Amino acid sequence: MPDKPNLRSTAKAFVYLAPALLVLGTFTIYPIVESFLLSFYTDYDYFHDRVYRLGFDNYLYLLKDPEFHLALRNTAVFVVGVVPISIALSLGIALMLYRPIPLRSFFRTVYFLPTVTSVVAVAVVWRWIFHSDYGLLNFGLGLLGIQPVRWLTDPRWALPALILFAIWKSLGYNIVLFLAGLSNIPETYHLAARLDRAGPWRRFWSITFPLLWPTTFFVSIVSIIGAFKVFDEVYALFGGSPGPLSSALTLVYYIFVKFYREQDYAVASAAAYVLFLITFLLTVIQLWIGRKRTAV
Repeated sequence: MPDKPNLRSTAKAFVYLAPALLVLGTFTIYPIVESFLLSFYTDYDYFHDRVYRLGFDNYLYLLKDPEFHLALRNTAVFVVGVVPISIALSLGIALMLYRPIPLRSFFRTVYFLPTVTSVVAVAVVWRWIFHSDYGLLNFGLGLLGIQPVRWLTDPRWALPALILFAIWKSLGYNIVLFLAGLSNIPETYHLAARLDRAGPWRRFWSITFPLLWPTTFFVSIVSIIGAFKVFDEVYALFGGSPGPLSSALTLVYYIFVKFYREQDYAVASAAAYVLFLITFLLTVIQLWIGRKRTAV
């Protein structure tokens, strides 16, 4: 039976944890608290670090700012466009790669490469794919008799292009998670279902999908949070701009512009906490749905 903690063992534990707690407090907790306070600064002298007035002016500014509304709408469209398609595609590919097919290890490595490759590097490739004149995508559309699309210069197509790029970039990580989940499903269940003459679809909906629910639930949470935080893909794909006429402006890019380019730190902090609140509420809702499903 383990000994009960005493003052000496507790002090020793704190000594061991002190370096990690110091780093966590300095580079994580302190900036979070400071940015939260900064979001309420309405009259502030940045040079002398003096606060003259606090209030909700920065949050009221966001309610009236059309650029923030555009960023919020684009982010919502991006999340809805990326997350379901990415999860469905990665699950389908994982099911194929889980079977004993030729060159299975090779294909697993190929699908995971986008995850470990720099966003800037793959964005260069995708800028060529999306090129209006000699891009690979427009070449394929031309074979089908479809007119070329100005993916990166037309405001109507900039956000769909970003969604396609993000789906491709996120597939590898999700596939690995689904493969790990599939490996935890006992094969005896499928053997018993085959003896009962259950078809592939019946086995998937009755065995694979229910037992894979914890993995699917985790992938959905991670995917939604990651989609709301999209920035690198926007910056790299459109060459440091939020697309033509800000058609691919997202919440994180809006925060970046306010903080680094306009140096409006208080508004940027307020926008960051609005983003945090949205992702937090969605995560809580997902956890509630997950617990209800697990209970059933």
